[in-house]
Amino acid sequence: KVMAMKDIARKLRRNMTPEERILWKLLRRKHLGAKFRRQEPVSRYVLDFVCFEYKIIVEADGSQHLNSPTDKVRDEFFASQGFRILRFWNSEIRNNLEGVLTIIKNAVDENKPPEH
Repeated sequence: KVMAMKDIARKLRRNMTPEERILWKLLRRKHLGAKFRRQEPVSRYVLDFVCFEYKIIVEADGSQHLNSPTDKVRDEFFASQGFRILRFWNSEIRNNLEGVLTIIKNAVDENKPPEH
């Protein structure tokens, strides 16, 4: 039987990679000034992290994503919907967490509407 996207997302939330756990700890509770959701089913995909308000997707990728044609199609789909996709290798998250967070924070700030 085909598993529903919601069930897949629930399973992924229970089985997050160590790098996804690190990111989630820092993305949750609006630490970077935006509300992110984790392992969120959207269309026929499950996004690692997404902020709908500022249309930002954050993906933590292992080596299985290297030159992935599926990821290319997926990224093009979400870009066509106005989303900005930020992909980070797991090694980047482990070895340069500050740099990763700076990139995410900058994307949040750039996508925020200007204050009057």
